[in-house]
Amino acid sequence: MNNTIKFKIDAKEIVAEKGKTVLEAARDNGVYIPTLCNFPGVPPKGGCRMCTIKINNRFMTSCTTPAAAGMEIESNTSEISNLRKGIVELLFVSGNHFCPSCEKSGNCELQALAYKYQMMVPKYPYSFPQKDIDASSPKLIKDQNRCVLCQRCMKTIKTDKGERYFSFSKRGSELEVIMDPTLCESMTDEVAQLAMDNCPVGSILKKDIGFVEPIGTRKYDKEPIGTDIDG
Repeated sequence: MNNTIKFKIDAKEIVAEKGKTVLEAARDNGVYIPTLCNFPGVPPKGGCRMCTIKINNRFMTSCTTPAAAGMEIESNTSEISNLRKGIVELLFVSGNHFCPSCEKSGNCELQALAYKYQMMVPKYPYSFPQKDIDASSPKLIKDQNRCVLCQRCMKTIKTDKGERYFSFSKRGSELEVIMDPTLCESMTDEVAQLAMDNCPVGSILKKDIGFVEPIGTRKYDKEPIGTDIDG
């Protein structure tokens, strides 16, 4: 029984296993579709909308859309690139992302996407919110000014019992991701490093290691985002 299907992304034929999402199938075939909230191994939620594609003249998130035989998908078009650029601009103006002074600069996915989509000055007004920086944990600093609410930390950083180190607090425009003070008190260095690595921005930082990687050797100093897939 054949367990594969074929469809097209920007006229390129994609061969995928049944049950895969469009995003997963694209990655398997070396086609880059950007994302911020999606993370391998955890259920997708389509929150950031960066992976938006167009199918039959409808915009859809590729991380939540099951791949189907015969699909004709648009991804790398000027219309969709402008949409993704607008999302990046909105994320920049709704937080305080000062890249030159950020410890994650050069390793930040949001910054790398801003370069990819050639964001200069956002067309939206900056809100300049004043948000807290929580340094109460022995291992981590949680800077709410940089958080994009992607939920990666909530989904991937857990204890052996499945308890989450991070969770949502408040609602609406006040929504934020906070650390569990009890669990973070006993967090190991390995888990703290993983939390920092899994965060796509500079919102979660491991203490005592800031600015240790020189310019020119950082991840996106070497190659633009996505080149590990489509390069």
